[in-house]
Amino acid sequence: MTEGLDRAAAQAAGMDPDRLAALIDGLDARYILSGKLPHMHFTLSRDERPLVAVTRGAGRATGAALADDALYRIASMTKPVTSVAFMMLVEDGRVALDTPVADVIPEFADLPVGPTARRRPRRPMRMVDLLRHTSGLTYGLQRQTAIDARYRDLGLDDFQQKRTSDDFVSDLASIPLEFSPGERWNYSVSTDVLGVVVERLSGCDLGSVFRSRIFDPLGMADTGFVLPDDKADRMTDAWRLDEEGQMSVADLGARSGWRRQGRFLSGGGGLISSVADYQRFARMLLRGGELDGARLLRPETMAQMRANALPRGRDLAAMSNAMFSESDYQGVGFGLGFAVELGSGEYYWGGVFSTYFWIDPVERLIGIFMTQLLPSSAYPVRDELRQGVSQAIATSRRP
Repeated sequence: MTEGLDRAAAQAAGMDPDRLAALIDGLDARYILSGKLPHMHFTLSRDERPLVAVTRGAGRATGAALADDALYRIASMTKPVTSVAFMMLVEDGRVALDTPVADVIPEFADLPVGPTARRRPRRPMRMVDLLRHTSGLTYGLQRQTAIDARYRDLGLDDFQQKRTSDDFVSDLASIPLEFSPGERWNYSVSTDVLGVVVERLSGCDLGSVFRSRIFDPLGMADTGFVLPDDKADRMTDAWRLDEEGQMSVADLGARSGWRRQGRFLSGGGGLISSVADYQRFARMLLRGGELDGARLLRPETMAQMRANALPRGRDLAAMSNAMFSESDYQGVGFGLGFAVELGSGEYYWGGVFSTYFWIDPVERLIGIFMTQLLPSSAYPVRDELRQGVSQAIATSRRP
């Protein structure tokens, strides 16, 4: 019997328990027993009923078994949280998707385009560009252009930064855009800028906004930008895979950099969380913006967020030249905070430590996968998860 699989619940939910068992056992053999991943925590639900809750491997280099309530650096899985916070402000009437970013961040009013900084953008950067990564901003980790290199020199990708939010924006404003907003898709610090927008419109720091408007209403007690001392024993170690295929510890849980309050709270990648907490966030998304009586967004807003927002309905393959993202490109669009499968309507995103979640709004599935290995491109575990779960659907809700 595969530990962590509720066979009776899976069968009652219209899933094939044998195929789910094969998926779990295969992941265990390929990644945990082989030593490719330090650990994994995988949960799957259908109609919000738990079907799979698997924990494998060691949470720390000491060999201590991964705990069910372990805490993880969720990196870019922060982006959907920031996007939800922004859309709440849209519903409040404080801002709109077509609002020029410079209306809230005037430092961006005169940003030039291109490495020579001689071109002017064809149109202003709008809030929707930040949500869907068509802003013209970039990440230093892209490693393709001189502009990317400037981001690396300034450390603009870092999770913890000594600069303030205002300093972050000021440094960004000193660098040209890669392209005119709306012309291309480029995974970038756009959501970090969106977090600054949320702060300026709300009049308080991003952590306070998240706590009062999202985490407390949803009961997400273990999610935040800082690891409290009384929860430090639950923080996993994070590992890095080098070019020779060797793993080393990148961040010790006991002495994690997340134990210190940074001056800049990264809306693009700064949160730590637990599987249970992110499950509640994902359930809110699946339910159209509400969970246990707490409504964060209207159903029509959630429907807009999980629809492809790229210009003229294009996919990432048609709009992106970037080498790095948390998504494949062909047949994949981008909504207001996460990638969207154009065929199935599934939406999802992941983080650089190889964390991942996906939601199938038709099949009513939520999958969450946590581990802590840099980079996220090391292994195809995300595709294997999605494909394995899809193949385990015995009773489909699709027409």
